Amino acid sequence: MADFQVCSVFFIWLVSMILMRAIFRKTKTKSLLPPSPLALPIIGHLHLLGPLPHQALHKLSTSYGPLIHIRLGSVRCVVASSPEIAREIIKNYDTCLCGRPKSIAINYLSYGLDGFLFADYGPYWRFLKKLCVSDLLGGRTLNRFLPVRSEEVRRFINFMLRKANESEAVNVGGALTRLTNNVISRMTMSQKCSNNEEEDDEVRKLVKAVFELIGKMNLADFIWFCKKLDLQGFEKTAKEVRDKFDSMMERIIKEHEEARRIKRETGGDGEDDAVKDFLDILLEVAEDESSEIKLSRENIKSFILVRQYCLIIIVSSLFSNIL
Repeated sequence: MADFQVCSVFFIWLVSMILMRAIFRKTKTKSLLPPSPLALPIIGHLHLLGPLPHQALHKLSTSYGPLIHIRLGSVRCVVASSPEIAREIIKNYDTCLCGRPKSIAINYLSYGLDGFLFADYGPYWRFLKKLCVSDLLGGRTLNRFLPVRSEEVRRFINFMLRKANESEAVNVGGALTRLTNNVISRMTMSQKCSNNEEEDDEVRKLVKAVFELIGKMNLADFIWFCKKLDLQGFEKTAKEVRDKFDSMMERIIKEHEEARRIKRETGGDGEDDAVKDFLDILLEVAEDESSEIKLSRENIKSFILVRQYCLIIIVSSLFSNIL
């Protein structure tokens, strides 16, 4: 009986909160929003999307026009289904659309949105963009890493030749993924991401976990009363993944800081610039008192995490499509 009373009170409270939110919101933006299909309480229009959202949105556009308003749980969205309207929106409201959707998983994995990909458009984002174009991804920097890329490609070819001579089967997708991991890791942190299949499996699991956390739908991101519940375990998994990466990055950053300290004490010359990796460049910027934006340790970790694993995911996906 007590359990029934508790459930009844909770249900009445939930219904009351939904009705109050609906009443207060109804008069605010209804007249300013595009046409919209009938929404259900709590889930909004999620039931209309189905397993193929792009086809569902196309079907809705044929009924309600090329510009519609839908509600994903408690998150309002405006969908443009024609090139002309999309071009007009991007042309006139580009600064409003520069940001990316914020999710609980992304917030944890990017150390509170301190990374480049998910940072809000503003001075910090523009500073990181300039840093990427001029220092991290400039032609001079990429040319310095040509020997690294050549060495890893030669190692990959020799591995394939050895397996062919021994008449052994090869997981080509896994070998290409290992090649990609090692090239990006050596350019980023001067360390290989994996040296054998066992280590490669661990890295692949970590990459897969990041990919799934970013790509899967989390109810807590769309339904307001689920934000603190973590029903699908996204928050817990994101913390575990970030903790694994954080412990690895903390060790690598300390090694780089120690190497930089020894170089300063021994009077290292400018010739050492030829072997600087991306992490060295970021640490230099963080130590520069005249820099327009002061990079924190979390900024650096987030930048490395998002940049490295997004590149690995993109290249690995391309290899998978080719194979």
